[in-house]
Amino acid sequence: MSSKSTELVTPIPLENEDDQILNLSLRPKHFEDFVGQSQVVENLKVAIQAAQRRSEPLEHLLLAGPPGLGKTSVAHIVANELGAKITATSGPAIGRAGDLIGILTNLEETDVLFIDEIHRLSKVVEEFLYPAMENFEIDFIIDKGPHAKTIKFHLKHFTLVGATTRAGLISNPMRSRFGMVYHLEFYRPEDLVAILKRSAKILGIALEPEAALTVARRSRGTPRIANRLLRRVRDYAQVKTQGAITQEVAETALLAQGIDPLGLDDLDRKVLKMIIDFYGGGPVGIEALAAALNEERDTLVDVVEPYLLSAGFLKRTARGRKASRLAFQHVASLKQSELLTLSS
Repeated sequence: MSSKSTELVTPIPLENEDDQILNLSLRPKHFEDFVGQSQVVENLKVAIQAAQRRSEPLEHLLLAGPPGLGKTSVAHIVANELGAKITATSGPAIGRAGDLIGILTNLEETDVLFIDEIHRLSKVVEEFLYPAMENFEIDFIIDKGPHAKTIKFHLKHFTLVGATTRAGLISNPMRSRFGMVYHLEFYRPEDLVAILKRSAKILGIALEPEAALTVARRSRGTPRIANRLLRRVRDYAQVKTQGAITQEVAETALLAQGIDPLGLDDLDRKVLKMIIDFYGGGPVGIEALAAALNEERDTLVDVVEPYLLSAGFLKRTARGRKASRLAFQHVASLKQSELLTLSS
């Protein structure tokens, strides 16, 4: 593989190196270690077993949902269950159709190609991918003008696993070429407790049950956030108490991190306060809200809004975002608490 192709299949770093290594160590490798998303997991188990009995590649799989719910973990588990190699890249990393050729031609029979943020593929690259997904072949043109020739290249049978945080941005032609489309939901506190107990065991942390539930309830229904908060609580316990993580230690550590009892962080509170204090509870357009907060629109749409909507703090209307009664109550309670300074 050329150096150009090697660059393409290297995941874009979203965290520092230590966090990446830690996340990899906590990532489950098989379905029996994967907690939550029971319906998706059961359907995938059936599909994998059926494909193996027929000695066929698994159908292409699209996973949608907010960040941190386990889409990447599921992709790696699928590859492990198939006994196949996985090649990982992302939509923004594939800038030209020629970049994709290097990846596709290096795939072996039954390999898994994982494309994160697949909705960010360019239109040209997306259309180039269609025949590869349908017929396992690609057409590329050499030369120009009257000397132009089309060469058909046959690919090994592979499985494409796409992940997206913006399912609505996936075009209908692309979506129709996936044999399986699943949406990952936010996790229940009891599922997050199980994830935290597993992570604590791997990291060698003494985590009391009440403390695990405290962290779980403030993790916004997201395993990635739960594991991140667990690491921060661990740091606090090691420095301040030098002992096990109790409920009191967890609550104090999370408060120090600016995480309130309902799991909202500083940016969440700023969004709610802006809508309530400056826009009278809304409605307010997302562009105006992003400008007022000096935040990127995509950050609000992809990171902040999904949980606020699911937890009932926000309502999305045709005229914009509105704060719910729960949001008014929560902001009012914050004004009487020590968390007020964190949102001002």
